[in-house]
Amino acid sequence: MSTGKKKEDLFFSQLTDMIFVEDEVVEADIIFVPGNRFPHMAERAAELFLGGWAPYIIPSGKYTIAKGVFEGAVPEAADKYPGPYRTEWEFLSDVLIQRGVPKERILREDQATYTWQNALFSRQATDAAGLSIRRALICCKAYHARRCLLYYQRAFPEAELSVIPAFPDGITRDNWRNSEESISAVMSELTRTVTQFSLLM
Repeated sequence: MSTGKKKEDLFFSQLTDMIFVEDEVVEADIIFVPGNRFPHMAERAAELFLGGWAPYIIPSGKYTIAKGVFEGAVPEAADKYPGPYRTEWEFLSDVLIQRGVPKERILREDQATYTWQNALFSRQATDAAGLSIRRALICCKAYHARRCLLYYQRAFPEAELSVIPAFPDGITRDNWRNSEESISAVMSELTRTVTQFSLLM
């Protein structure tokens, strides 16, 4: 293998490790689900809850700041989760309830419009509920993992956080370089992670 090829492989290996995070499932105090239009992350959170891994789930989100309105579930999930939903929280909560999570075990956070607010406002919600979060699971999209981890760790500095990703669009750490679409998605996430760093300062 040429030196150039080795350097290229190292670059992409390090970039992959930067963006993609996946941990082992551990017993936790709560499960975080950042706002989104896909049901997969909430469905994964429901599986973990029903498996006894955590007693509470807090889906978070109003709508994405770029849109200014919640557009509902992604088209491929609209038949199963037709709504109407005013917020990401309403949508994700309905996914959880349909999957068997009791309403009283779902905390409310329906004001966040971007990832740092998901984390910050979730902290406010858990504090208001009198919960002490020492260990938590984060169910997010696979290539959203590092940004979620950074933000939630900033909001919960005393907690041990584990990322349990879902793969709603099939993009993983092993295949993201296989298509222009997945490369674009991952590189866009890298850009957001860097440019939004100022929010943490």
